[in-house]
Amino acid sequence: MKQNGDICILGIESSCDETAAALVRNGREILSDVVLSQIDIHRLYGGVVPEIASRNHVEAIDVVVKEALRGAGMSLADIDAIAVTYGAGLVGALLVGVSYAKGLAQAQNKPLVAVNHIEGHICANYLTYPDLTPPYTCLLTSGGHTAIVNVLDYDRYDVVCSTVDDAVGEAFDKVARVLGLSYPGGPQIDKLAQQGSPVYKFHSVVTSNGNFSYSGLKTAVINLMHNAEQKGEQINKADVAASFTHAAIDGLLDRLNCEIRQNNAKTVAVAGGVGANSYLRSRLADLKSGLRVCLPKLSLCGDNAAMIASRGYYMYLNGEFADLSLNACPTLKLRGEKPHHR
Repeated sequence: MKQNGDICILGIESSCDETAAALVRNGREILSDVVLSQIDIHRLYGGVVPEIASRNHVEAIDVVVKEALRGAGMSLADIDAIAVTYGAGLVGALLVGVSYAKGLAQAQNKPLVAVNHIEGHICANYLTYPDLTPPYTCLLTSGGHTAIVNVLDYDRYDVVCSTVDDAVGEAFDKVARVLGLSYPGGPQIDKLAQQGSPVYKFHSVVTSNGNFSYSGLKTAVINLMHNAEQKGEQINKADVAASFTHAAIDGLLDRLNCEIRQNNAKTVAVAGGVGANSYLRSRLADLKSGLRVCLPKLSLCGDNAAMIASRGYYMYLNGEFADLSLNACPTLKLRGEKPHHR
């Protein structure tokens, strides 16, 4: 229920294979959070099929928005603005959410806020840690983006380094397919890796200029499996999963540790789906003593609309509104991210 002076944002998320809606009060308090996943559908194909994802978003979006409103005990008249993911993601899937949000904003005469999905992942931390405020350092580990970001303010970012090719989450999904694991690959590799040992030594994912590269690591795993198959050798997939996980995560955290020490950071937050990885979460304890480490709840590591509503709240305060010409944008960068070279 909305109280006097509160600002309540309806968030809508449809960038990939989750149709989600949420109500968030004052950018920090989740009033309702509804996520309808398509994992069981796409598991049949070993990954997300964009056209199927879009069709399912069309069928689900009105249902999840109504359920989010019901769960919060609110009506559309009670909300202050509608925040929607307009990128990055699958263009057809994004268009479903953007089109629905534009129609809702026009019909209800509510402000429309266009949210960058990547910035939304960072804001998931505000929902788990209501006292967290910038500045802090963020390790961004989403399916399509990997970076170390100094969050200077709610709308100001200094991107220290990022991936030059595959993102870490993308690498997990690709290696999972090589190992014959089902979609989604990240959680499956996490489970398998806990049964193995990191006996295979892969090269670091940190490039010579301090960015990240995951394509070489992915190729190394493919070559390992292919060579073993050609020689008729049996290979322990759990050991491969553990070795890949350590290589993928250790480089991230070593680079993060350098940034922490160089800038004497006091707080580090993690954002994105790989933030749910058990090895990553356990290794964060090895960072500098006295450092505050913020890890979003597992339910907020993946795609959700609560993080979009939280980001939308801060944009609402700044008067950053979109008009009805808003379109989906499949590729977006963080504000402050600069082009880099390998």
